Amino acid sequence: MKLKADQLTKQYGSKTAVDHLNITLSNGVYGLLGANGAGKTTLLRLLCGIQVPTSGAITLDGKNISELGERYRNLLGYLPQQFGYYPDFTAWDFLMYVSALKGLREKQAKKRTEELLEAVGLTGESNHKIKTFSGGMKQRLGIAQAMLNNPRILILDEPTAGLDPKERVRFRNLISAFSKDRIVILSTHIVSDVEFIAEEVIMMKSGQVLHFGKPQEITSEIDGSVWEYTVPTNCAEQYAAAMNVSNLRNIENGDTVLRVIAEHQPTKNAVQVQPNLEDLYLFYFKGGNM
Repeated sequence: MKLKADQLTKQYGSKTAVDHLNITLSNGVYGLLGANGAGKTTLLRLLCGIQVPTSGAITLDGKNISELGERYRNLLGYLPQQFGYYPDFTAWDFLMYVSALKGLREKQAKKRTEELLEAVGLTGESNHKIKTFSGGMKQRLGIAQAMLNNPRILILDEPTAGLDPKERVRFRNLISAFSKDRIVILSTHIVSDVEFIAEEVIMMKSGQVLHFGKPQEITSEIDGSVWEYTVPTNCAEQYAAAMNVSNLRNIENGDTVLRVIAEHQPTKNAVQVQPNLEDLYLFYFKGGNM
């Protein structure tokens, strides 16, 4: 299965949200990274067929998704940043309702609803109204509804927003187990989630693909530009304000280790270290630049 965007462009008046973008996706988990306004959500909505491109095309195995119509939508599972729900529905009733919308038969819908409530840790809450749920519980329910029809293409926009660390681990395990023989695309600002589960990373900036590849491959661009060095803890904030710092950690003797992204050695005691995906993200997006 190949999902392809060819010269994909989406404009809103004079603003270009997606700009002649080209990607080809096959089975696997893809992490979509970029600052706010980079075009991530627009790209996902285009891939879902919710929005129509200004120009360019999206094809699945060579066929335009607009021509595939319902056949394409039946392959999709989608979690938007803000998914709609009925607050007075219970979790069980909501998933059964969405199952009906997706065309699942009652027996199959009951089986999938039970399985997914278990998978996202909501079995004990299945008869509680959604309006009583925490933000993290609602997000877990949203993940479950996206997976009801056992989709071949699963698109998740900020799926870990509102999840605590334990819930995020559960989510990563769920997606890793689910992703075999499927295309899974997840957009997130939490770089560690991508590092743990994404086989390939799509990094967007200003509506275009900046990098596309395996995390260890794309981070090679900043080899030799990531450093660690120790400063007195009472000076750490001053250093952090002046440098592009990706991490800092306090150590026992009252000092702080700074991890800095810089083209040249920032201080004499700075030591080069292996870059990671978060370093690359900050290299491009410090200050929220698109």
